[in-house]
Amino acid sequence: MMTNSAVAIEILPVVLQLHPAIQMTDDQFYELCQLNRDFRIERNAFGELVIMPPTGSETDERNFNLIGQLWVWTKQDGTGVGFGSSGGFTLPNGAVRSPDAAWIKSTRWQAIPVELRKKFAPICPEFVIELRSDSDSLQLLQDKMQEYIENGTQLGWLIDRKQRKVFIYRSGNIIEELDNPQTLSGESLLPGFVLDLSQIW
Repeated sequence: MMTNSAVAIEILPVVLQLHPAIQMTDDQFYELCQLNRDFRIERNAFGELVIMPPTGSETDERNFNLIGQLWVWTKQDGTGVGFGSSGGFTLPNGAVRSPDAAWIKSTRWQAIPVELRKKFAPICPEFVIELRSDSDSLQLLQDKMQEYIENGTQLGWLIDRKQRKVFIYRSGNIIEELDNPQTLSGESLLPGFVLDLSQIW
């Protein structure tokens, strides 16, 4: 009898190189993503398209719980805006990334022109969460978290359900690894926010 761990195979995203044959503008990339909503499409700093399959139902259910907890705190706190996994952000290095959850201070968000907010807003969230499923490559997610930090993220959580670990990323390249924590604190950036991991594991 096969166990779940035996059948869990890491699925690497498909990377399409466009340059120099095709020069895709930000607007064209946005339209491409709208035409292909069944795929999770990101763009890395080299202009390559990174295409990932949709998330499995179980992981999405866990992510829904995660986003719900962040939403409740965001509404109570009132100093920022929260985002789910469908939103994309254009980072300072040119990459377009979609974290599983994110938070941005209201003052920074409101400073972006409305027309730019309707697409992939040119901003790096202060806080991001990535939730690893059984099929996600840990190394690729760690690279993605490092990219967020290098582009301005102050606090990031990589929640590895496969190994029941959490990697906490902070500005200044400080990475902390926790084994099977029950809660996570938003620290000084998100005061009072405590993520209950009992429904995430």
